[in-house]
Amino acid sequence: MRNDSRLSRMLHVLLHMGRRNQPFTSEQIAKMLDTNPVVVRRTMAGLRRAGYVRSEKGHGGGWTIACDLKEVTLLDVHNAVGGPKLFAIGHENGNPSCGVARVVNTALGDVLSQAEALIIGKLSAISLADLANEFDAICQSECRGINTSLHSKQQSKSVRHSH
Repeated sequence: MRNDSRLSRMLHVLLHMGRRNQPFTSEQIAKMLDTNPVVVRRTMAGLRRAGYVRSEKGHGGGWTIACDLKEVTLLDVHNAVGGPKLFAIGHENGNPSCGVARVVNTALGDVLSQAEALIIGKLSAISLADLANEFDAICQSECRGINTSLHSKQQSKSVRHSH
């Protein structure tokens, strides 16, 4: 079974949009996600209906962010893109006459309900701004590491040349 990646793909797009002061065309987003522009437009339409993005037609148009990243959670985006049920597993018959099937359905139903509540709670506790801040921290750390590495190489070259 193939995973549904709409949530992760749209989070990716929204974070890029949050960093850019100009629109992204459906073609640019499609290239970023290695998909078709029609798929992008269909998925972005849900984000537009929710008020998270806006689109402008014509030359210089495209998709732009229309929300405060602090105010939108991962659950909000999941719901806006028409995210599927969180679990594909379930029971075969919702109203079985067999006692064993009823016991199995009850056990699965309880487990899935608890797991879904946990996931929904976690998704609703993380904002787009949280992800953007985490990305910034990673970039700063990696850039610092690159600068330190370059600085060390430059120092070792100057030490070799000074002898």
